[in-house]
Amino acid sequence: MVILAVFLLVSTNQIANTAATTNTVSFSGEGKVSAKPDVAAVSFSIVTESATSKAAQDENSKKSQKVTDFMKNQRIADKDIKTTGYNVYPQYNYPRPCPLGATSALYPCVEKEQRISGYQVTQLFGVKVRNLDNVGAILDGLVAAGANQVYNLGFQIDNPEKLKSEARAKAVEDAKKKALELESQVGIKLGKIVNYSENTGGWPIYFEAKAISADGRGGGAPAPSIPTGENEITVNVTLTYQIK
Repeated sequence: MVILAVFLLVSTNQIANTAATTNTVSFSGEGKVSAKPDVAAVSFSIVTESATSKAAQDENSKKSQKVTDFMKNQRIADKDIKTTGYNVYPQYNYPRPCPLGATSALYPCVEKEQRISGYQVTQLFGVKVRNLDNVGAILDGLVAAGANQVYNLGFQIDNPEKLKSEARAKAVEDAKKKALELESQVGIKLGKIVNYSENTGGWPIYFEAKAISADGRGGGAPAPSIPTGENEITVNVTLTYQIK
């Protein structure tokens, strides 16, 4: 009898819990918050080629130091300057056969096997610029200081959690509003919220990546004008209610 009583009690609780989770209805809500970005994230690289690996690395180090000094002179903090990659690649001369097996000054032959002709060192940087009024001048100055390529300029919000919280509150309010409307329209009675899910979207604004040559800008060219626009953070939530 004791075992039977325990079995009936467990079965009753299971049926009650199943009913609580089965008789449910879900509502989605969306919240959006827009704000002007306060940080510009810039990626750039320094590429150096030389006959030996050591010579290429030494020359790259000199250029890197000059670029770093420039950024510090622009009052960019050490924490906002980061090396994101460092690569050393051998450069090869590939075999090119003589046309019709003939050798001449117009069609010189090269080795039948590829060989290393030099080395290329590429150092990649990521930097955050917090003074957005200075972005154009910094882009121009990076190239003048020795950066071979400047790319992936993106405007971000440095601390988006506050904006996410505001967007989340709007999304929850939107979902609850829909729940109240259905409750009055259909005539059902909603109980407690038994499930919650969330999805956050929103990305920084990026500008088209283009390689910039230090020799291609010309003297006295004005710094580029870079509009920042606005970033939008979107939060979508789903609230699941128990139906009484």
